[in-house]
Amino acid sequence: MIILGFESSCDETGVAVVHTQRGLLAHALHSQVAMHEDYGGVVPELASRDHVRRVLPLTREVLGEAGLTLDEVGAVAYTAGPGLAGALLVGASVARAIAWTRDLPAIPIHHLEGHLLSPLLADPRPDFPFIALLVSGGHTQLMRVDGVGQYTLLGETLDDAAGEAFDKTAKLLGLGYPGGPALARLAEQGDPDRIELPRPKLHSGDLDFSFSGLKTAVMTRQRQMQAATGEITEAQRADLAAATQAAIVDVLVAKSLRALKETGLRRLVVAGGVGANLRLRERLARGLRGLKAQAYFPPLALCTDNGAMIAFAAAMRVQAGLVDLTTADAGFTVRPRWPLSA
Repeated sequence: MIILGFESSCDETGVAVVHTQRGLLAHALHSQVAMHEDYGGVVPELASRDHVRRVLPLTREVLGEAGLTLDEVGAVAYTAGPGLAGALLVGASVARAIAWTRDLPAIPIHHLEGHLLSPLLADPRPDFPFIALLVSGGHTQLMRVDGVGQYTLLGETLDDAAGEAFDKTAKLLGLGYPGGPALARLAEQGDPDRIELPRPKLHSGDLDFSFSGLKTAVMTRQRQMQAATGEITEAQRADLAAATQAAIVDVLVAKSLRALKETGLRRLVVAGGVGANLRLRERLARGLRGLKAQAYFPPLALCTDNGAMIAFAAAMRVQAGLVDLTTADAGFTVRPRWPLSA
């Protein structure tokens, strides 16, 4: 079966086609980074309007690249949540309209399930069960995954997520939007050991996270530097960026290793935009060697939000027998707030 998938939960419009047996056939993505950059973050109304402009041209592009027509599509998948309500409605409306007019099943997909299963698009792909570290936007969670749709929450952030800590620190340092990648680039020029920053909940004994205090600590150190010299130098900014990245990575790695030890599992899947961070990948590789465990990441091009992960998650649910393929009703809803384990 060929599944057409749509992702429109925030500031990327993604469309893809996946074959349940042959895998990913084609995908296309439009990022709204340039549009939101002037505002220092995502403007929901602008995001929704841009999804409307992009989704049909991207659909035609993807079908053309795969050499397919809509007549060959067997099901349509879309991100139903979590995300921005207006943005979600764009993808859901288009997906449901196509499904209804062609009497196809429409499959609502959880955004984080798409991220969680995306490393299975890579080679090698992990077998079930595994531990998943989900670090996407406002989400930082550790999950035990025993199969498609079988997710147990082990720990999550109590306030800011890792991605938010990256973005907010980048804004403090004047790095603009999106902050995470910019901070990671600046960190390459700095020394993480020159500035001491806290590692929130590093020794808490549980698998939960907390990153809001880290942002406050960075702000305090920045003000101390400015008070001492009148202005912060480029070298000091680089050191702050490096220290911030190191603190976030230390906590993510420590909690991930703890989850593996507590469960006895030896496979770790890292999914979401922060999973593209090279220091995180290096530190995890080092820590996992001691446990004789292995990490699995999605391809770098699929770390951010994308349609491929949505179409693929739908394909996995179809293969697992979790989707009713006999229905193609016109009604739908989106869920801006939707716990993955619910």
